[in-house]
Amino acid sequence: MSESGSLAPRRATAEMVARRANVSRVAVSRAFNPHTSLKPEKRALILKVAQELNYTPDRAARALVSGRSHLVGIIVPDVCSHWESQEIDALTTALQNEGFATLLFKTRTDYSMDERLLAYMRGFNPDSVIAFVENVKPTTLARVLDRAVPIYIHYARPGEEAPPPADGPLFDRLNVLQRTGVEQAVALLQGYGVKRIAYVSGVAKSRANVAREAMLREVLADRGMAPPIVAPGDFSYDKAYAATIDLFRIGKGVDAIFAANDVGAFGAIDALRHELVLRVPEDVKVVGFDDIAQSHWKSYNLTTVKFDLNERVRALVRLILRRLADPTAPSLQETLQTSLVVRGTVG
Repeated sequence: MSESGSLAPRRATAEMVARRANVSRVAVSRAFNPHTSLKPEKRALILKVAQELNYTPDRAARALVSGRSHLVGIIVPDVCSHWESQEIDALTTALQNEGFATLLFKTRTDYSMDERLLAYMRGFNPDSVIAFVENVKPTTLARVLDRAVPIYIHYARPGEEAPPPADGPLFDRLNVLQRTGVEQAVALLQGYGVKRIAYVSGVAKSRANVAREAMLREVLADRGMAPPIVAPGDFSYDKAYAATIDLFRIGKGVDAIFAANDVGAFGAIDALRHELVLRVPEDVKVVGFDDIAQSHWKSYNLTTVKFDLNERVRALVRLILRRLADPTAPSLQETLQTSLVVRGTVG
């Protein structure tokens, strides 16, 4: 084998692209940044030449110059549950459209973070970190992050809508206000004469679950109704299925079930129909939470409190871009409302 044949092919550089396209080195750099202005025909030419030369920007080198890694860390408790998988997919797509890559970190089952993962996170020097698990505290992330300001999803309990405290580590927040959707659900149930409501809960450690139950209790009290009968669940189909059977075979049964999430509502519906031989909605009405893609399937046709997924993702991306534009700004916030989607499990 010749000496030249044994050498690895030379990696294309930005200068090579610039010479071939007859543009400046700066123009090549701008062509790969969707947020910079460049004539469309020039950008198209540069990207075409880059593809021909098999050129891609050196992210590490660019990060040294710009101080930005174009990486966003995402901390989740679960990657295969229906809501999380749909949200991660939508968020990853939106971030890629903005020129970011994502790093996915999964917590332990108790929602805590392995210290080794925190060290890995610091090594990647992400531009932002979105924590879907409130158990990973801002003080923890402040210890391991450099310049990134974490974003938290905040499910406010009644009376907790205030801004985050100013005396702790800086973090940004997406506030999810559940009152409107829950109130619409309870009003609909009450309008159909429902008296006894069960809450099939999620994981006890989940702030979303705790806030959801507290909001349901407050709305029921405000409307002069009895507090919910709590059937312990964990956001899973199987636990909700078993909890629903216990409600009727051990307890006295209920007129309606409000599940902490849609998958739990599916478990409740199947237990009612197939194990307890009760009709939905004629005998027992069921409401879910989230409005995942499967909620409109004809087998369930679920009435549910909806998070607008696209709106939620846009709000998270806005928080990232706002923070990068003003790194020293006080805590940034976005707010997301909920609403009721009425389908066939109430009526």
